[in-house]
Amino acid sequence: MKHTKKPAGTLRKILRYIRRYGVLIAISVLFAAASVALSLYLPILIGDAIDLIVGEGQVDFAGIGAIFAVAAAVIAATAVLQWVMNAVNNKITYQVVRDVRKEAFRKIEILPLSYLDSHPTGGIVSRVIADVDQFADGLLLGFTQLFTGILTIVGTLFFMLRLQPIIAAVVVVMTPLSLFVARFIAKNTHHLFSAQAKARGEQTAYIDEMVGNQKVVRAFAREDESKKEFDHLNEALTKTSLKAIFFSSLTNPCTRFVNSLVYAAVALCGAFCVIRPEGWGGVALTVGGLSCLLTYANQYTKPFNEISGVIAEFQNALACAARIFELIEEEPQTPEAADAHVLGETAGAIQMENVRFAYTPEQKLIEDLSLSVTPGQRIAIVGPTGCGKTTLINLLMRFYDVKDGSISVDGYDIRNLTRHSLRSSYGMVLQDTWLMDGTIRDNIAVGRPDATDEEIMAAAKAAHAHSFIKRLPQGYDTVIAESGEGLSQGQKQLLCIARVMLCRPPMLILDEATSSIDTRTERKIQDAFARLMEGRTSFIVAHRLSTVRDADCILVMKDGNIIEQGKHEELLRAGGFYFTLYHSQFETI
Repeated sequence: MKHTKKPAGTLRKILRYIRRYGVLIAISVLFAAASVALSLYLPILIGDAIDLIVGEGQVDFAGIGAIFAVAAAVIAATAVLQWVMNAVNNKITYQVVRDVRKEAFRKIEILPLSYLDSHPTGGIVSRVIADVDQFADGLLLGFTQLFTGILTIVGTLFFMLRLQPIIAAVVVVMTPLSLFVARFIAKNTHHLFSAQAKARGEQTAYIDEMVGNQKVVRAFAREDESKKEFDHLNEALTKTSLKAIFFSSLTNPCTRFVNSLVYAAVALCGAFCVIRPEGWGGVALTVGGLSCLLTYANQYTKPFNEISGVIAEFQNALACAARIFELIEEEPQTPEAADAHVLGETAGAIQMENVRFAYTPEQKLIEDLSLSVTPGQRIAIVGPTGCGKTTLINLLMRFYDVKDGSISVDGYDIRNLTRHSLRSSYGMVLQDTWLMDGTIRDNIAVGRPDATDEEIMAAAKAAHAHSFIKRLPQGYDTVIAESGEGLSQGQKQLLCIARVMLCRPPMLILDEATSSIDTRTERKIQDAFARLMEGRTSFIVAHRLSTVRDADCILVMKDGNIIEQGKHEELLRAGGFYFTLYHSQFETI
């Protein structure tokens, strides 16, 4: 896996997304400039009002009233401009976040299964949800402070130079000290925020694992061990979070201390300038001018405080962004060729030649496997656990690509076919069921969304699911969750079988398709499958050998190789490995 370690590299990637919204950024900068200009005009008005208060009996109330009226209008206009600017910044931020999440989800859809199999689901979810939320918070804070901060610094510096250049020079010399402090702290906190994001991802993955497998946890009385492991992860996250927040929180008080020194220096120098008739450096200063200068000094240093706070938050955002970009930049599955063939009407002739495959280089699995399947054949695959049965199915569906050799369908190497057309040619029922949030009807019609109610009901009847569906509160309109809460494992498997019955694909893969179904219902479904498999190439993975007796060919696998093949009676007469497997299940035969 690639790791984006340098903040500068992550920042460049963020800017690529932001650049798409150049018009909105221009609008934000324009409103920021207008609001800053008005906020810088306000101290001038206040200074002018102060200068109209000369002494006792020498107060120009009419002039002060007019100035205050203008000041009120300036304050109101500034508030409106800042509200609009913040609304635009929100729009930019959440459109960028939308784009990042969209790209991350699209990448998940094209990642090789090897990546998804080797990474915790909760960790991936944490990157797409929690890390992007943290990234959004930092980005929004950056937008809110960055434009106005830079413009305020430039504007106040310009006005201070006009009022009193020497005092302005004092401010310019002293203020950068706060930036050096902020930069030093930020540089040394980035790795802490990276550790925090990693710990948060690990905790999310663990919670996802425990919630999804709570029945198993309780069945084996592992509640206490689970709590201890969670406490360990929670403590690790707490420690990394506290360290990151503690060191980053030093930024603001340190910069505020430097800025307070700046303010004191301006007040002292300005006071001397006011009491001396000739001023300082040939430039005189009124009391109103000093008030204006002090306000500008405060406004000049304020963005440095804000920016220093943003830097700390932005380090967290960069660390989270780096994690989501790692996901986005993962190598996708092997892309399809530009001239990839679209598999149309499929006869179902499958050829495997000298296939080699292993999930990891150091652990060999399938070596030099060859197989020829004629259209319409029913192929059963049996063997001990871990022999490569499900792996063979993964290769047929091209969930994984072979390392050597080739697999072809109707004479086409499957690597030269579009994945969609290849997988659409198979109907697949797995031992592990998958249901989505939605109605029973929606779950059956996954492969054929345009199916009519009559077709859906017919498929459910063929799968012997109709009777239990009618007993549900709203029948086919009953809403179920992804976990299928309220349904037994067998009922969930019947719904998955109904999907295939509805699609009636040209080829079938049944991987322990009836493992959770009672024997009586299984026999009925086997009859329905037998009718469905007529004229269709079918692969049946089974541990219960009673379900494969009628197969046209039984492949007996061991250690990734086909060691025997033939019909049920032939393999029994041979007295080989299949004979041993069979009689281990039917010792009375």
